[in-house]
Amino acid sequence: MEELLDEIIKCKHCKDFLPLAPNPVIRASETAKILIVGQAPGIKVHQTGIPWNDPSGNQLRKWLNISNEVFYDTSKIAIVPMGFCYPGKSKTGDLPPREECAPLWHKKLLNQMPNIELTLLIGQFAQKYYLKEKCKKQLTQTVGSFEEYLPKYFPLPHPSPRNRFWIQKNQWYEKNIIPILQEKVSEILLK
Repeated sequence: MEELLDEIIKCKHCKDFLPLAPNPVIRASETAKILIVGQAPGIKVHQTGIPWNDPSGNQLRKWLNISNEVFYDTSKIAIVPMGFCYPGKSKTGDLPPREECAPLWHKKLLNQMPNIELTLLIGQFAQKYYLKEKCKKQLTQTVGSFEEYLPKYFPLPHPSPRNRFWIQKNQWYEKNIIPILQEKVSEILLK
């Protein structure tokens, strides 16, 4: 695993398409039980090298009901985004993750993480990549149908403050789904 992580950290595969120098952000180990697959690092994460080190991460940890210490414990939780480097800005937020990363690295990483019991698929890019034809047409439908994907996957919306309107509109998510998510995460981490 250490060799693979070192190879990923040194990756410059899409450097010509990035607005800043490559800085792959990833956390993983052979013993991790939960895998978090998000989109791509934002600018703050790019600058610090710490995944989910922003308001989105604060919200995600709240949803999971875990501390920073547990969240960043790679023996328990692996954090593997769809795109490992900051992709740049668009008019409405960050650009989508680069398409090269997941096909290049995810299978190799998963092959070295045999203890993963639950994969959290955060946002449409992760959901479409992992759920393939089982992914619904809209994120709301995919998240609402989370039980179809258990026990392997748990689809979630992105916890970005930009999604606050989605959360307000879909109050069933925090009322009905978050407690189930917290229970599953707790069960796995306590084993």
